[in-house]
Amino acid sequence: MAVEEVEEVAEPARTDVDPAVGGAEAEAATLVAAAVKYPIAPGYRVNVRSGPGTQYSVVRTLPYDAKVPVYCQKPGTTVNGPYGTSNLWDNIANGQFVSDAYVMTGSDGYVAPRCA
Repeated sequence: MAVEEVEEVAEPARTDVDPAVGGAEAEAATLVAAAVKYPIAPGYRVNVRSGPGTQYSVVRTLPYDAKVPVYCQKPGTTVNGPYGTSNLWDNIANGQFVSDAYVMTGSDGYVAPRCA
């Protein structure tokens, strides 16, 4: 089964925005970048957890062929998955994390800011 490409493409964040003048524009650029949705590995229903690790409770399970935004990422439990072994966890909503080893981001590293 072929893996789908990311359907939305975010423009690179602008670095020439003056925060005093273009704060709303900078915020809009951040929202556009967060609008990119990455596919979950085909054939997997992935657990969404309340924190970045397998010790956190499961808050829901993603359906097959789901696509998720990645708002920020943080290290946690190391997981082996279809896209390798990773300790990165992707924040897909407030208080909801999935292992990056199940998300096709196209990178083994960070693709979003680090979570606070």
